[in-house]
Amino acid sequence: MLKGHTVMITGASAGIGRACAEAFAREHSRLILGARRHERLEALAADLSAEHGTECHLLKLDVSDRAAVEAIVSSLPAEWADIDVLVNNAGLSRGLEKIQDADPVDWQEMIDTNVLGLLWMTRAVLPGMVTRDRGHVVNIGSVSGHQVYQGGAVYCATKSAVRALTLGLRLDLLGTHVRVSSVDPGLVETDFSLVRFRGDRERADRIYTHYPPLQPEDVAAAVIWCVTRPPRVNVQEIVLMPQDQASVYASYERRI
Repeated sequence: MLKGHTVMITGASAGIGRACAEAFAREHSRLILGARRHERLEALAADLSAEHGTECHLLKLDVSDRAAVEAIVSSLPAEWADIDVLVNNAGLSRGLEKIQDADPVDWQEMIDTNVLGLLWMTRAVLPGMVTRDRGHVVNIGSVSGHQVYQGGAVYCATKSAVRALTLGLRLDLLGTHVRVSSVDPGLVETDFSLVRFRGDRERADRIYTHYPPLQPEDVAAAVIWCVTRPPRVNVQEIVLMPQDQASVYASYERRI
């Protein structure tokens, strides 16, 4: 169903983005992979080519840089310009400080990446989808867009914004055949916590020791499910949780 489709994935160098690239490669899609760490993209593209024969176009991309996003998308080679699926995956969190103690620089980085970066990417890609009257935008949200936890107010605000933007985009696209979905996971074992705690591996690893977390491929499978529904179906939102996590505040600690 997705064979030959052109899929653009942001934040594709690791975690959920990499898992999405691998999942779409198994579907025989063509991949535009964007991330700040270009060398990781090169290694990923080599792996996908060897295993699946996947054709990849790689972009050194910082989604928070509006001018760069516009320039990169507008200058895509003609054979890559008609994007069928956009996976807005790039995102991050910084720290767990309360608002009165937090560094506003961290807030700016989260807002620029998680909210504005998603907007810049969508604004650059979506007009082509509307013109062709086909396409699918998949935003990677979070359970943090549904619930707020102490120390996570700003990160949760950015993911709440992603949820609102997804719902608003769905309204804006009424009358077209362009679909929009959000996949909102709970705890996923990625470099997310390592980034949040600025490389503190011991602190990051403790996040994943209480119960089995989701794996990136679980989220990627949900993305694939969204985009492979019949054209009459728009999966508006999936909330995906580990079995032992019922909410951000309710979990069963197995001490694995």
